[in-house]
Amino acid sequence: MQNQVIIEAPNNLGLKQLRDIEPGVRKLPAWLKRHGLYEVLKPQKIVQVKPPPYRMHLDEASGVLNADAVIEYSKDLANTISTALDADSFPWVIGGDCSILIGCALALRSRGNFGLIYLDGHHDFVLPQQSQTKAVAGMALALVTGNGPNKLVNVNSLKPYFNEYDVFAIGNRCLEPDYVQLITDSDINYYDLDALRAEGIQNIAKQFLNTATHLDGFWIHLDVDVLDNALMPCVDSPQPGGLSYPELVSVFKILLLSPKVKGVNVTILDPDLDRNGLYTKGLIADFFMQIS
Repeated sequence: MQNQVIIEAPNNLGLKQLRDIEPGVRKLPAWLKRHGLYEVLKPQKIVQVKPPPYRMHLDEASGVLNADAVIEYSKDLANTISTALDADSFPWVIGGDCSILIGCALALRSRGNFGLIYLDGHHDFVLPQQSQTKAVAGMALALVTGNGPNKLVNVNSLKPYFNEYDVFAIGNRCLEPDYVQLITDSDINYYDLDALRAEGIQNIAKQFLNTATHLDGFWIHLDVDVLDNALMPCVDSPQPGGLSYPELVSVFKILLLSPKVKGVNVTILDPDLDRNGLYTKGLIADFFMQIS
């Protein structure tokens, strides 16, 4: 993790507006900076990829909200990440919503074959016809593994950005049978929260690294809603339960020691839901400071 770079990706186009204001995740980079994260990471460089204005335009061709805007933003983000990787830097991509994963995936796929460890309280392996919101964030894992509308899954003719069997999706705790079946029918290595704890969270991390030996590297997606809701309720789709900070730290300490790790994206914390910064301060102190 030498030469760390923070890439700010304050994009909220992947979320549907559920309240009377647009999703506040676009404020996350500035919010984390205000509360000291950048002092913890000590990046050599900070770059921002500015998103277009928020809207809720349903693209009729794909059935996805803001599809064209997400694609264009993903290309811009991919170029910035590629520049960082070309310089042998380690990018921390600070979102934003989970749609930023597409830009991360494009940058990696243009360089070779990479794996993905997907730490999320939802598995996000949903197609537009199954989505209630039609928003990219809830489809992110499906899209980056080549499942969904061609315009989103085959940007720059790079489909799939990650092969399903090179992905570990861990931490889901939305356990409705129909929802779970969507991912269990795939070739993704899937561990919900109960299975993760039964197998041993550190064992799962080591299994992932063992499967990544044939790859050019791997990426880590961290949606903070993978954390226990008591620790991190400031998210768009809160639900009971989740990982403790020691559990999350233990996974990252294993993954970040690998020479194959190429970067991390962090998503979904909404500053509008954490007015006094209490939960944000906890994230920085109990997670980021522990892995730095």
